[in-house]
Amino acid sequence: VQLQASGGGLVQAGGSLRLSCVASGDISSIDALDAMGWYRQAPGKQRDMVAAISSGGYTDYAAPVKGRFTISRDNAKNSVYLQMNSLKPEDTAVYYCAASSGTILTISKGRIIDYWGKGTQVTVSS
Repeated sequence: VQLQASGGGLVQAGGSLRLSCVASGDISSIDALDAMGWYRQAPGKQRDMVAAISSGGYTDYAAPVKGRFTISRDNAKNSVYLQMNSLKPEDTAVYYCAASSGTILTISKGRIIDYWGKGTQVTVSS
C-alpha cells in the first residue's frame, strides 16, 4: 500500500490549506485499514499526531488544532483529507499521512501504524 499526500504549500497566517492523501495498492490491504490520520513534524521536534479518523467517521484531534482543523474521509476513494483553517506560524511542519489496521485510539497514540506517506511541507508565514 502506498500513501500519496498532496496539498501542502506556503500560506500567510490566518489562511487555509487542504491536504489530501490517497491510498493505493492491494485492495484487501487497503480494506483492512480502519484508521487513517495526519501527523506533523517540525524541524528539531518529534512527529506528533494532528488528527485521526476511523472508517466509521469517529475523529480525534490534537489540542493545538481543535476548532481549526477538520479531518474527513472518503472510503470509496480510499482518501483522507485535512482542512486547515486559521493557520498559525507554529503549524509549519512536514505533514504525514498515516494508515493503521488498528483503531482510532491506537493511531492517535502512534501505535500500529502500518503505512506512512512521504510527507508534504506546510509553511505558514507571519
